[in-house]
Amino acid sequence: MSLLEQLIDALRVLPGVGQKSAQRMAYHVLGRGREGGARLATALAEAVEKIGHCARCRDFSETPVCPTCASASRDAQTLCAVETPADRLAIEQATGYRGFYFVLQGRLSPLDGIGPRELGLDLLAARLAEGEVRELIIATNPTVEGEATAHYLAQIARQHGVRPSRPAHGLPLGGELEFVDRGTLSHAFGSRSEVE
Repeated sequence: MSLLEQLIDALRVLPGVGQKSAQRMAYHVLGRGREGGARLATALAEAVEKIGHCARCRDFSETPVCPTCASASRDAQTLCAVETPADRLAIEQATGYRGFYFVLQGRLSPLDGIGPRELGLDLLAARLAEGEVRELIIATNPTVEGEATAHYLAQIARQHGVRPSRPAHGLPLGGELEFVDRGTLSHAFGSRSEVE
């Protein structure tokens, strides 16, 4: 396999990148973006070598304990479980949440070989057993696997005397009913609350 073919094949490991996109990227880097390509290669090599997982929350971190978990200004009584680091970042940027996180790095999916061990649920149980956490906010995605994971996490929380909660799911602010998918609309109606 030629170096060009190896580059194209390597680019295809990225999500959403097929053969044509990988070819375009490779040709761009080799044609007009060699300096940027060299920076990308260096940054990627360093990231793969130096970024691991936080021992407390399992998020990506360059240090054994990430800056969020090391912060003394966070609320230790709330812990928010999310599926991915991207979900944690979205919550951190969009809300005023000031508690801690637990990043599952996935969701329960027995068909894909992802069970409680792969999600670090033993670490989560140990953290809840410490007795400091009072509420576990379960912010998994509203998919079949996400809901199954949420149910499992709620059971773990209850076993440790921790109140499980779930963010509301429903209609987007500014959305129009006719354009909302049926599943979201059904869930929103099923989870409705009293108007005050």
